[in-house]
Amino acid sequence: MLVLGIDPGVAMTGWGMVRAEGGRLQAVDFGSIRTEAHLPAHQRLFYVFQAVDRLVDEHRPEFLAVEQVFFNKNARSALAVGQARGVVMLAAAQKGVDVREYTPLQVKMAVVGHGAATKGQVQAMVKAILALREAPRPADVADALAVAVCCLHTCATERRLGLG
Repeated sequence: MLVLGIDPGVAMTGWGMVRAEGGRLQAVDFGSIRTEAHLPAHQRLFYVFQAVDRLVDEHRPEFLAVEQVFFNKNARSALAVGQARGVVMLAAAQKGVDVREYTPLQVKMAVVGHGAATKGQVQAMVKAILALREAPRPADVADALAVAVCCLHTCATERRLGLG
């Protein structure tokens, strides 16, 4: 099973493609989508949409897993992340890819084992789980890989329970 994990944002969207085979998880590819700050919001969102669309075309994931927006002190930032989530989910839906959404708590629990994990702990565990030479950087990329790992763990549990 192949999952594209996404940590959405307008300035930077982290992404990570993770495959599960025979009980092992492997990072197939990962990176970030960066937009230029001087561009209007609609052009930045369109760039994110196009980049995710290309990733879906290139890799053909079974699922796209995206982090849900949670409470943010800055309403403008929360709105921008929500808009980025929207174009990411649209790119997946347009290609017929099933979208799974996970809260930051669910992702941290699946990857680190506790919901109060720091960014550094998530990076270290993603490195260990995926047997990477270095912790993925920036944190948005590690978060995207963590979302994909969370989705794969959840899907495996659902299969074991006869739910999936």
